Amino acid sequence: MEISCRVLAFWIFLCLFASGSSSIEDFRQAWGWREDLGKGGLLLGDYGWKRSWHKSICFPIVEPDPGHTKLRLSREGLEAIERITTPIAAVGVIGPYRSGKSFLLNQLLSLSCYEGFGVGHMRDTKTKGMWVWGTPIELDIDGVKSSVLYIDTEGFESIGKSNVYDDRIFALATILSSVLIYNLPETIREADISRLSFAVELAEEFYGRGQDVAFEPAKLLWLIQRDFLQGKSVQEMVDEALRHVPNHDGDRNIEQVNQIRDSLAIMGDNSTAFSLPQPHIQRTKLCDMKDGELDPTYVQKRDQLKELVASIIRPKIVQGKLLNGKEFVAFLKQILDALNKGEIPSTGSLVEVFNKGILERCLKLYNERMGKVALPLSEISLLEAHEESRGEAMKAFDEQHFGRHHAKKSVMTLDEEILKVYKNFILANEYQSSKLCEALYTRCEDKMDQLQVLRLPSMAKFNAGFLHCNQSFEKECVGPSKINYGQRMTKMMQKSRSLFIKEYNHRLFNWLVAFSLFMVVVGRFIIKFILLEIGAWVLFIFLETYTRMFWSAESLYYNPVWHFIVGTWETLVYSPILDLDRWAIPITFLAAILVLYWRCYGRRKHGSRGLLPLYNNNNHKGGSNRRRSD
Repeated sequence: MEISCRVLAFWIFLCLFASGSSSIEDFRQAWGWREDLGKGGLLLGDYGWKRSWHKSICFPIVEPDPGHTKLRLSREGLEAIERITTPIAAVGVIGPYRSGKSFLLNQLLSLSCYEGFGVGHMRDTKTKGMWVWGTPIELDIDGVKSSVLYIDTEGFESIGKSNVYDDRIFALATILSSVLIYNLPETIREADISRLSFAVELAEEFYGRGQDVAFEPAKLLWLIQRDFLQGKSVQEMVDEALRHVPNHDGDRNIEQVNQIRDSLAIMGDNSTAFSLPQPHIQRTKLCDMKDGELDPTYVQKRDQLKELVASIIRPKIVQGKLLNGKEFVAFLKQILDALNKGEIPSTGSLVEVFNKGILERCLKLYNERMGKVALPLSEISLLEAHEESRGEAMKAFDEQHFGRHHAKKSVMTLDEEILKVYKNFILANEYQSSKLCEALYTRCEDKMDQLQVLRLPSMAKFNAGFLHCNQSFEKECVGPSKINYGQRMTKMMQKSRSLFIKEYNHRLFNWLVAFSLFMVVVGRFIIKFILLEIGAWVLFIFLETYTRMFWSAESLYYNPVWHFIVGTWETLVYSPILDLDRWAIPITFLAAILVLYWRCYGRRKHGSRGLLPLYNNNNHKGGSNRRRSD
């Protein structure tokens, strides 16, 4: 019994190992690049198509949300795309529901319905959202090895979906594809042209900007599936469908479709037309038929279509750069977020996405220009700097931005952001202005306080300091705080001036009284100069007797003699050449030294004699030493 259990366990292990190996191989073939298997390879014409595969799968990259109104990413497919390191080109097929899109892609890939995309009439609809074929096609495009992805999209006008959802599918396919095949059965209807309104808006907003395009436009391939063209070429049929429809009643819908027709006519260089007959009368059995069973005309036209697609396809270019797998997925996420942003997908949301980086660069340019401005400035100067910097930023945005009509919103956003930054500069300017004016005000206030306590009071010196403070404040204080601090400065200066004038005459009077007594002592006992002593006595007597005769010192200040004395004082104390208040102590010290020198050494050399006979103590002529009688 134990031996039977061990044998059974051994066989189970072998089965699991074999199935595991098979699964690993299938996963590698489905998701990774495959080696060239020789027999599985396929080469078409001179265009370099090359594909090697045994088994492969298609997987979703975008799925509908539960409400079937918006789209969401499918990580299953994106992880495989992210592994691609070469530039990517995408072929997308759009069209009405059950118009043969999936079958067409299988034909382009040379796959049967059982190997490729699911076909609607033989199974439940598999194409929900957007699906991609699991094996990229290697294609040499202008010497660049590229990977071509085939994308199937959910059909328009199916039951249970909103028009908004169809618009999102169409918009996303338009943006992602390098070649967009518009698969239409039988003929071109008004509704089919209306579907292209988004492509027209994209053309108007993004295309025609040379090397600076946000993304290269998809080559639009009109594919008309019908057997008879009634004597017209397919291009003539498309041109006829795009002609103006008479609108004598002014119908708004007809006018909108006519506008789309005009824009599509302008895009003529970026579109082409191709007709494809029906492959077989029995459409429900197409998946079971080989090429030999299909209409030979169809097989021939199908191969021509392959060659046409190969000739016009180019790698996807976004802002001048080829996209590899990771960059393509990032671009897909960016576009999907923009399309899901509003209730209705619009080119305006796409314009905002592509202009976001440009807007940030222009805002940075504005910051750099304003950062070079030395604050504080006057409000007018700051406004001029703002206008100049804003003009440069707007000019740069106009040169680089994407979108023609919807870019207005991006311009408004940039203007709003610039205004926010400008308000910050206004606050910074107010702060710097307040800081500077406060420092100047404090400096002048200290200067006025110093002038109030001069050792030798001088109106001329006060006026000179007063004028210097006013001039320096007016010149150096700038910015919005100048008015406020200017008013404070005026009040402070007026108050200081009034106080100085009030104290000036009183201090000068007391100083002159003390000075007159000092000069009496100097003239009498030190230098013995009688005229100096007499002048000092006259000044002292005038000052003392006048105030007592007229009861107050204030009455003296209006006397012409006082004005003369003040004028003489101001001339001696302060002048632009000599400020006696500053040099009073050094000059007094030097005068004291000279007096001491004269008193000590001058007598030995010249004798002891007074300057006038009144103070001469020497003997009179005759040498008489008689004492002076009473």
